[in-house]
Amino acid sequence: MIALNRGLGGPGPSLSGRSETAMQASSLRSPAAAFGALTIDVEDYFQVEAFAKIINRQDWDKQQPRIAHNTNRLLDILAAARVSATFFTLGWIASRNPQLVRRIVSEGHELASHGSDHRRVDQQSPRDFRLDARQSKAVLEDIGGTQVVGFRAPTFSAGRRTPWFHNILAEEGFLYSSSVYPVAHDLYGEPRAPRRPFCPIPGFVEVPLTTVRVLGRNLQAAGGGYFRLFPYRITRKMLCKAGADLRTPCIFYIHPWEIDPGQPRQTHAPLLSRFRHYLNLQRTEQRFLRLLHDFRWGRMDQLFIGDATGPLPLIQAWTK
Repeated sequence: MIALNRGLGGPGPSLSGRSETAMQASSLRSPAAAFGALTIDVEDYFQVEAFAKIINRQDWDKQQPRIAHNTNRLLDILAAARVSATFFTLGWIASRNPQLVRRIVSEGHELASHGSDHRRVDQQSPRDFRLDARQSKAVLEDIGGTQVVGFRAPTFSAGRRTPWFHNILAEEGFLYSSSVYPVAHDLYGEPRAPRRPFCPIPGFVEVPLTTVRVLGRNLQAAGGGYFRLFPYRITRKMLCKAGADLRTPCIFYIHPWEIDPGQPRQTHAPLLSRFRHYLNLQRTEQRFLRLLHDFRWGRMDQLFIGDATGPLPLIQAWTK
């Protein structure tokens, strides 16, 4: 089994005034442990999958960059709340914003990889993915001056179609991934995947995104667009239920562009893409502040890297 390392370096935000449901969820852990891992996917608004068909990668440098301002804003918020997080960062972003990367590391956050330039794993060959993961790791470690052991696939694009994914990451020096979302979705998802952390190969941990089980289906509870879609009280209730059901730290993720209602609008994008991307941007920062107040959060590596000694039987449910 996976041993969870719950020793975090410093207190989280105040828990006063929390709901009864949130307090029940917090009883699952000791006072010094985190309810879950807070993760930031560091990519700019023009790099998202929703706009992949209308903004060419070759034109990224022509776009108005907003990643530094938005990520620094998140770092300010986390500093005020005394919360440490994991920043899954694109190599493309890191190479153009070295001071931002150094601030992430200097303020006690975990620096992890989100790939080089947000290419879906399931659209790469094993060789191309190896080069992508290796390059992103090297760039991040060179700039950040710290070891990078975590990886998140862009658009959660790892699964049954990429059976080589975890082996390549392990061979390239990564210790864990948080790339599998056990849901059914038009852009991603492996609904038959385990909902709890598991070892696809000895010594390597996959930490799935958090879900809740409702009427026989897994529903997204880990943030992202659903954090903006659902009223905050629904998100809080889902996270509490997931923590109680799974008995393992929850995972929450957010993008820097999600707190930026003033970002340039992509008026030529499909209606569904625009709805997903722009929904409730003006409300996200306040909801995020409430999330930091209601739960105690920590880094991925400090919560999930332990004794990953062998593959768990659950992996057979979705790799066959």
